[in-house]
Amino acid sequence: MITISDLIEWKNKKKFAVLTAYDSTFSKLFFQKGIKVMLVGDSLGMTIQGHNSTIPVTIKDMEYHTKCVRRGAPKCLLLSDLPFMSYFNKEQAYINASILMRAGANIIKLEGGKNISEIIYNLTIRSIPVCAHIGLTPQSINLLGKYKVQGRKKKEEEQILSDALSIESSGAKLLVLECVPINLAKKITNILKIPVIGIGSGSFTDGQILVMQDFLGISGKNTPSFSKSFLKKNYDISSAVTSYIKEVENCIFPSKKESFL
Repeated sequence: MITISDLIEWKNKKKFAVLTAYDSTFSKLFFQKGIKVMLVGDSLGMTIQGHNSTIPVTIKDMEYHTKCVRRGAPKCLLLSDLPFMSYFNKEQAYINASILMRAGANIIKLEGGKNISEIIYNLTIRSIPVCAHIGLTPQSINLLGKYKVQGRKKKEEEQILSDALSIESSGAKLLVLECVPINLAKKITNILKIPVIGIGSGSFTDGQILVMQDFLGISGKNTPSFSKSFLKKNYDISSAVTSYIKEVENCIFPSKKESFL
């Protein structure tokens, strides 16, 4: 069984690869081929349900897919997203986080920085491990206007760094950094004691995560520029997973082409 202690031990010693998963078939295959950490992401709103954002995803959706993934990979470290407006106050966060934990999640992922520090703290002291998600936060798409790099401006960089420190001090066990410049991701990874998982944030983070459909190259026009199709140059999905792990561990992926300066 992979635990958060393993990830903490790997920090600054061994890069690790993460994939999203939404069903038992893929989670079983991913684990067998070496993916020990998976995320049931609210990205399922776009990849599975066909919506144009993650906003419509409900806690029932997340509970269902978390159960499916857990059945396929009973020994993986499983993260699961709390969807849009399911943690707008502490009490709601307790209820919905417990639903996902009972469904099989080991860690609950929330989007936000200082604004959710109190929720992170209160979940943590109630034995619910938290992974925070900052930088580009898809649940905020209606405020952001479009999916774009965060932290290029000095003020934005300072805010993201401040959020990262606040998140760690509140008790979060992991941090996901999405779509921030390489140097900012490197700075945050070096400063924090908790593992940092990057997506579109360069190769200096402790781990990397890709959405399964992007990894397979089947997202079509929705494929983000920071992604890479590992199935394209491999004969089957198993070989693609092995290739992905090797490239992450050897800092080949993401390259500068799949990162932001």
